[in-house]
Amino acid sequence: MGKMNVSNDMMLSLFAEMVLDEAVRKYREQYLYREIDLALAKGDEVSFLALTTELKSLHSNGT
Repeated sequence: MGKMNVSNDMMLSLFAEMVLDEAVRKYREQYLYREIDLALAKGDEVSFLALTTELKSLHSNGT
């Protein structure tokens, strides 16, 4: 019975890690969209290109 509890604990830990990773990814994505909007509003092409590159990377790693 103890072996089953360890297995369940490992699964719950893995699930919690997945949920946390997804929350962090979504937060970062929202942050990048806001910063991209600001860069566009300011006409900051360098920041815009860097931020959109990071956003593309985030999307390619998330799927």
